[in-house]
Amino acid sequence: MGFCKLVDAILFLFFLVVAVVAPLVDSQTCLPMHLFPDFLIDLKSWYALEFRDYLIVEKPDFLVGLVWLELILQWPLSIANLYAILSRKSWFSTTCLIYGVSTSTSMVAILGELIGSRKASDKLLMVYSPFLGFAVLAVLRGLVPRGDRSRTLNTSTNATRAAMARKKKA
Repeated sequence: MGFCKLVDAILFLFFLVVAVVAPLVDSQTCLPMHLFPDFLIDLKSWYALEFRDYLIVEKPDFLVGLVWLELILQWPLSIANLYAILSRKSWFSTTCLIYGVSTSTSMVAILGELIGSRKASDKLLMVYSPFLGFAVLAVLRGLVPRGDRSRTLNTSTNATRAAMARKKKA
């Protein structure tokens, strides 16, 4: 169980970053620029220049679509996952699995473009690669059920219901 808590702490930090960066920075890819303050536009421009991120500069259609996916599905899931970790919700494994699968699919497409185009520097690959790692970690965490008492209580409640159903039949 200690390992799951460590993974949850790592994922919490990752979901926190996504919850902040997606609406403030990533959304500049598909929304009109006049919606954002100058300092956020400058931050994204600095990043694009510093890391020579041609995807951010060129805005290919597939990337715009993936950013919409991030804003519509992955961003709300990251917020839900933050809440689930803090309040120890039983549905965390499910939302974590959904988030991880969606993000890993997006990251495979982005990394495939970066590697296949041969335009990406090692520095740029080092920026994008960890997101695939966090997505895989989220998938793995989603496959591990929570081991707290609520699962035990649900099992005992189900056993009680089954016993009551047998008594009614007799």
